[in-house]
Amino acid sequence: MTAERVFAELQGDAATLHDSIRQHLERNFAPDARKYLRSFSSGEAADFLGLAPGHLRKLHAEDKIPDVAQDERGRRLYTAEDLGLIRLALARTTRDPSLYLRGRVGQEPVQILSCVSFKGGSAKTTSAAYLSQWFALHGYRVLVIDMDPQASLSSMTGLRPEIDFSHQGTIYDAIRYTDPLPMEEVIRKTYFHGLDIAAGGLILSEYETETPYALRQGSEPPFYLRLREAIQSVEANYDLVFIDCPPQLGFLTLSSLVASSSILIPVVPNFIDVASLAQFLTMAASLLDTIRDAGMTLDYDFLRYLVSRFEPSDGPQAQVAGLLRANFGKRVMTETFLKSTAISDAGLTHQTLFEVGRGSMNRNTYDRAMESVNAVARELEQDIHRAWGRN
Repeated sequence: MTAERVFAELQGDAATLHDSIRQHLERNFAPDARKYLRSFSSGEAADFLGLAPGHLRKLHAEDKIPDVAQDERGRRLYTAEDLGLIRLALARTTRDPSLYLRGRVGQEPVQILSCVSFKGGSAKTTSAAYLSQWFALHGYRVLVIDMDPQASLSSMTGLRPEIDFSHQGTIYDAIRYTDPLPMEEVIRKTYFHGLDIAAGGLILSEYETETPYALRQGSEPPFYLRLREAIQSVEANYDLVFIDCPPQLGFLTLSSLVASSSILIPVVPNFIDVASLAQFLTMAASLLDTIRDAGMTLDYDFLRYLVSRFEPSDGPQAQVAGLLRANFGKRVMTETFLKSTAISDAGLTHQTLFEVGRGSMNRNTYDRAMESVNAVARELEQDIHRAWGRN
């Protein structure tokens, strides 16, 4: 089989598969279908608001916060929008509004975190999805940027890249070299209150092939500043930006690292993943050093390794996690993302545990997974607050 024939067959198979996927989505999903976030119980709402459940009930009884809908049994149900209104009401009656309005204030800069890994399957996209949703539900204004051509994070937010972005509308359009769109034109609101997205898509692969030509032509701004400047144009609207990078160290990932103020590296604690991490760190340090030589100043507030898909009862995993902590010290987060069937089951339908709810699966399994998510997010929140100069 000649190279020309192989190339032609690959092109034909790609076109056939894309068409088949598009037809399947159009057949099984209404053109205007969108995901909707469920309502939360009073216990969940109290946790998001940082209150004891009894205190939340008392605030309702004293008419100090807006009332919410109730189910047929008289139990209160809270939407994400309800939580936002309650936060505003609480902030107006306290000496320290930041207890409830937890986003940045004054001169605190927007925090831009890249979730990056050299290896697929490290829970990079899952980490970005859960953390961005957690912070949105806790009152932060969050933007997620999907820099991965596979667009898995975009799919998790209810978008359908094969249909929604057949022509334009992804982050590529804000960073492309010819007639880029304003960043605000590619950002979409999600079904999560306080969470917006600049979606990814297969077209992002073009950025990898176009950049060498742009470098020869001396295009301005250079590739490594295009995402940074796009974010700067909208940063006043957000407290946090999460960037989901592709699992490779190309121009897209380097652009993300240059745009970032902090870096989060999920790593599965096994030796294959750790060996891949060693290669990634060597290459990333070298490439970032080259960018520094070009005159770029790169300052990061923090770098954290997140042990992901962790099974505490797995002896070899525990040993590798210990190896990471011995070598990287406090740069390894204390809390871990557990490997959980609850997270996997929710992921089968492109959902997270915030969406499916506790009653849809084994409650003990759900609770253990959520405890892990909450613990990691709270530890990361402390890093963010320290970067902002808070105690």
